[in-house]
Amino acid sequence: MFERFTKDARDVVKSAFTYVEAGGGGCVEPEHLLLALLDREGSRGSFALAAVGVGSEGRESVREALREARKRAGLSRAESDALAGLGIDVAEIVARVEEVHGAGAMSGDRKDSRWWSGRPSFGRGAKDVLEGSLRAALAQRDRHIGDEHLLLALTVRPGVPAEVLADHGVTYASLVRVLYGGGGEAKAG
Repeated sequence: MFERFTKDARDVVKSAFTYVEAGGGGCVEPEHLLLALLDREGSRGSFALAAVGVGSEGRESVREALREARKRAGLSRAESDALAGLGIDVAEIVARVEEVHGAGAMSGDRKDSRWWSGRPSFGRGAKDVLEGSLRAALAQRDRHIGDEHLLLALTVRPGVPAEVLADHGVTYASLVRVLYGGGGEAKAG
């Protein structure tokens, strides 16, 4: 599948690994792929984000929303709300854990917890996004997988990245309209 990736898509994946290595995590997750996409300039994915209203200020807002979700141990608002329905206050749990173990203790960014050797791998969620990018490319009859396909895949996979993107007006439908219009031919890039 990686042979179909464009240079932009490959760069996103490489950058996602950089985010994992900098944070001390063990595997690339969808959040890392989204952060790497937000860093891109001059690509179809960055064009699509700008076209749906996520310019430089919007990108920082997306990053902040991802940081906030990371503080909640990666739980989406829907998951936090479901736990609240069971009487579990996620904010209170996070506050107590941070009181004992320090700020950001639930974020998973503990550099001293490296237990593996070698390069990080792809987590299940990131693998789902990569597979989804192939499906997105095939759905549009594209012969390549670009960073725009990774972005499309992030919008349909349930979880924090899709929720954060939707909160910023980035949905599968809005991206398809920007990238392909009504006729299936790519309009961007």
